Amino acid sequence: MKALLSKFSHLSTINLILALRAMSILVQLCLVLFVTFALHYDIPLFPVLTIVLIEVCFNGVSYWRYQKKLRHGSVDIAIQLLADVLFLAMLLYFSGGATNAFISLLLIPIAIAAVSLPPSGLMLVACTAVLTYSLLLWTMPMHVMHGNMEGHFIGMWINFLFSAVVVSIVVAYLARAIKQHEIKLAQYREQQLKRERIIALGVASAQVTHNLATPIATMNLLIDELMEENIENQDVVKDLKQQVERCNASLHAFRETSEQIRTDQKFHINSDFLLNQLEQHCRLTYPESRFEFTSSLHKVVLASDASLLPALINIIDNAVRANVDIEQGVVKVVEKTTGGEWHLEVIDSGHGFFVEQLEKLGDYVQPSEHGFGISILLSNTSIERLSGKLTLSNAASGGAVVTLTLPIIKH
Repeated sequence: MKALLSKFSHLSTINLILALRAMSILVQLCLVLFVTFALHYDIPLFPVLTIVLIEVCFNGVSYWRYQKKLRHGSVDIAIQLLADVLFLAMLLYFSGGATNAFISLLLIPIAIAAVSLPPSGLMLVACTAVLTYSLLLWTMPMHVMHGNMEGHFIGMWINFLFSAVVVSIVVAYLARAIKQHEIKLAQYREQQLKRERIIALGVASAQVTHNLATPIATMNLLIDELMEENIENQDVVKDLKQQVERCNASLHAFRETSEQIRTDQKFHINSDFLLNQLEQHCRLTYPESRFEFTSSLHKVVLASDASLLPALINIIDNAVRANVDIEQGVVKVVEKTTGGEWHLEVIDSGHGFFVEQLEKLGDYVQPSEHGFGISILLSNTSIERLSGKLTLSNAASGGAVVTLTLPIIKH
């Protein structure tokens, strides 16, 4: 039994409906033969077997058609469920109509529609099933509706109507609640995987920083000794001294940033001050690159921490790398404010994101010819810590567009 359920669990909704219909066809044939030859009921075999044969042909054609079709939409599922209602209605019509005990099987297509169809499709299938029951009740012979039997059949119809409403509402609500729970669970797992990556990157970064401290200190001592010996090419030694001091400053800044992130220190920052810092970094670090800064007239206050500016610098660095092979490439930095949100767009003149990359935006670590994509992962994580979001897209004129959105504390 478990093996059979596991096989059904891997089927799509269409294939599951086709498999259930194939099983129901076998059950229908067995029941028709049993009530005809064992119970000696007077059932018109020719029309009943003709309907079963049509059902077999329809199921075979549907199976052949949907094997070639990769995607199955709600319309396909609705057509199959409406066909089931129609086939069941015809079989019931020739086997007792509304008096047949199997008329409650009309609830099965409603239950499947409640799980797999939107509200409009569910309403269509449910109304069709109720209308089918009503027509079967309406076409019953008058000699059957004698005495208290008329009230009994009407009561059965009311009970079916109530059951259809309950199944439509309750099953649909439970199905949507389960889907929402699965979506939240998938998002939680994705966040857990992202946190594990960040922790692994943080451990690796801390180890590299610790390992670099000793060699840099040794180089600093050697450079001091070279400067004291008054050797030739003192300019080269001074340049080396500046580079080593720059490395020391970077290590010191990394330690301070790590400490602030560890203690979760947040502060408020003006948008114009943040943009000025970013522009100063661009002019000093990439003097050969072209930048166009567009500032908003509305100055706002943002929530920030020590990781916000490095996250913005990572985005700028990626945009500059994208313009390496582009002549007259420009990196545009556009600041906007809309409602309660502050936007910063970084637009490069490169080739933009590939379709495969845009389809996998949930996984920000994507290797490319310029790097491993770790900077985007770190930038996105830093921005999410500040209740912001990072959006990747392609510009209409070419190039990639990275949009940073942060909530405004006050204007």
